[in-house]
Amino acid sequence: MTRLEQERLEQEWLSPYASPAARSRGRLRQETPCDIRTDYQRDRDRIIHCNAFRRLKHKTQVFLSPQGDHYRTRLTHTLEVAQIARTVARALRLNEDLTEAIALGHDLGHTPFGHAGERTLARLCSRGFRHNLQSVRVVDHIEKNGAGLNLTYEVKNGIACHSGSTPPAQTLEGRVVRIADKVAYINHDIEDAVRAGVLREADLPYDCVYVLGRTKSARISTIIHSLVENSSDDIRMAPEVYRAHLRLRAFMFEAVYRNPAAKQEEGKAEEIVAALYRHFLQDPGRLPGMYQAVIARFGEEEAVCDHVAGMTDQYAVELYKELYIPKFWSK
Repeated sequence: MTRLEQERLEQEWLSPYASPAARSRGRLRQETPCDIRTDYQRDRDRIIHCNAFRRLKHKTQVFLSPQGDHYRTRLTHTLEVAQIARTVARALRLNEDLTEAIALGHDLGHTPFGHAGERTLARLCSRGFRHNLQSVRVVDHIEKNGAGLNLTYEVKNGIACHSGSTPPAQTLEGRVVRIADKVAYINHDIEDAVRAGVLREADLPYDCVYVLGRTKSARISTIIHSLVENSSDDIRMAPEVYRAHLRLRAFMFEAVYRNPAAKQEEGKAEEIVAALYRHFLQDPGRLPGMYQAVIARFGEEEAVCDHVAGMTDQYAVELYKELYIPKFWSK
């Protein structure tokens, strides 16, 4: 099926509230359209094939550099967000390709060591640091040796607006991803916390379990059904489901995300990120070659922040050891 045929089908089948690819606000740099793929499909493919996406497999979700095979990483979190978001988008007849592209790109700017790294860079960088805005910076100015991926406006808007105090995305597809992100991390973090011995299933608030369900699958299904049944011109859940979702999220912050047992290594992680940031800021000439061009465009601090934010957990640890841990003499 050609791109034009797909665009015609979108116009005929998608909801009036959806975002057809043919009506995209476009890219910063004009390109010749693909004969086969729509613009949102091209964006999805560019994200999947970029370096920042591959590095997500070695970035922390909640538990720092977990050794068990079944703990989530930032990459597996991203895939779970994409699947939940696509299910909702398809049921609401929204643009599934746009939804998937936003979901796959939403965490490209996340730091090593998860939110511990994000807090550290937010404290050290004069402009502050927010991973959602850094994700847009990655696709605009860092990928492809500084050329960027040249994504469409709608994909970048959805990425920028997926978290924090940012306003809702301008597309319903972006708003679906914003909710899917929270639904995914709350429920898969429960599973990881139970696996780690930080939490027991019996600890979950009874009022939340009663409304949402006792298992991860049941809770996600309840929320998806509620979103599909209650959304039209905006994305919303039934009030009782939304209250239970918020209550469960608050419980997770109290029981897991701020739990000393789960976060006992975060101080060390923050120290590593801070040390690497200060090291490169004191000597920007040691930044990899591509970041010299970033310095010319945006300044030394931006380049250092970009480099440190892009590191994986393992790379940051190994670089810290190389710079600050003495090597034993051998002959």
